[in-house]
Amino acid sequence: MAQQFKHEFKEITDVKSAELKKLVAEHGTFKLGEITLAQVFSGMKGMTGMIYDTSKLDPEEGIRFRGYSIPELYEKLPKASGGNQPLPEGLFYLMLTGKLPDAAIVKAISEEWEQRAEIPQHVFNTLDALPLTLHPMTQFSIGVLAMRSESAFGKAYDDGIHKKDYWDPTFEDCMNLIARLPRLAAYIYRRVYHNGNHIAPSKGLDWSANFAHMLGHDSTEVAELLRMYLTIHADHEGGNVSAHATHLVGSALSDAYYAFSAGMNGLAGPLHGLANQEVIRWILDMQQDLGGGLPSAQQISDYVNKTLAEGKVVPGYGHAVLRKTDPRFTAQMEFAKKYMPNDDIVNIVWRVYDVVPDILGNIKKIQNPWPNVDAHSGALLLHYGIREYDFFTVLFGVSRALGVLAQLCISRAMGFPIERPGSVTSEGLKKRIEASVNS
Repeated sequence: MAQQFKHEFKEITDVKSAELKKLVAEHGTFKLGEITLAQVFSGMKGMTGMIYDTSKLDPEEGIRFRGYSIPELYEKLPKASGGNQPLPEGLFYLMLTGKLPDAAIVKAISEEWEQRAEIPQHVFNTLDALPLTLHPMTQFSIGVLAMRSESAFGKAYDDGIHKKDYWDPTFEDCMNLIARLPRLAAYIYRRVYHNGNHIAPSKGLDWSANFAHMLGHDSTEVAELLRMYLTIHADHEGGNVSAHATHLVGSALSDAYYAFSAGMNGLAGPLHGLANQEVIRWILDMQQDLGGGLPSAQQISDYVNKTLAEGKVVPGYGHAVLRKTDPRFTAQMEFAKKYMPNDDIVNIVWRVYDVVPDILGNIKKIQNPWPNVDAHSGALLLHYGIREYDFFTVLFGVSRALGVLAQLCISRAMGFPIERPGSVTSEGLKKRIEASVNS
């Protein structure tokens, strides 16, 4: 089944590659828009400059994976026996091929990842040499790079592989890396927070349930939580830092280990994936400052206004693209309503949601006062005893591998070139504007 999946991917991308080459040949002068001065100075925000097939972010509807919204994924993707959450294995297949999988395909991918999940001992030795105080995201990135000793692409390239076959070892590297990331992440978690009391993987579990098991949680609820978490965090189109960094580094023919590690270094930034730990830190600080328990809506409102008056942001609110409540937030809210409706931290999240959009909406410069995915995720993890919020971004990183590595496979199969945009100096830009004004 795994080889069938691999050959199916290649057949699909061969057809798509031919279509795109024809499109470029016939419509290469078609304009996708104009770049403004403001965009150049705002981090290229909103500029179209890459092909990224696995997902697309709509300002009103939120993320769509190969055209399917999150509610549609809940309806159409296979689930574990007795479960209600989509299996991330199915989402990976969808992102890679553009086709919805059946239960047999998802089971085959689970089994394939189980077989590929063994990590070389030298990787664990490398991690054990690091100080326990080193941030888990740093350890995660180092662990990914240490696994590069297994790079199929690196070996194939050294052996003189033809460029038309670059996709094949890239596919193998991506499958191996995704299979091993839960084990790597769990090893870091148990090493740092549980005195190195490691838990070996268990046979016959799906990717998410095995991850939960290695973290130290064998309940069906935690397995369901990770299935949801790993699905909804998997991708967010190509322009975000982790996806773009992976794509950019991969475009240089750096293999999956180099490219994904680069993406994780971007995800570790406070303006990107590290925000999820900032949210829960802010909520716990608020709860403590207000005397513990469940604060009232008025207390939360006063605390939010105090946060803003101090020149700080309300973490978990706002997004560069979205202009509505993030559907990933909504998916987590529905999960919490089912499994933990009386949890104090969860109810604080909900009360913040009742209060913050109205406050932020009255601030003229804020375009999106609604919650994003980070506003809720930490509360769910805390409920099940995963309280080490410095580790939350590592969970995010394991999930994000699904989307960025699926796209890396696609990029190599389609023969996409190295990414090399032009730049302009600030002085040169001023001269061009002056010349335009004076002409």
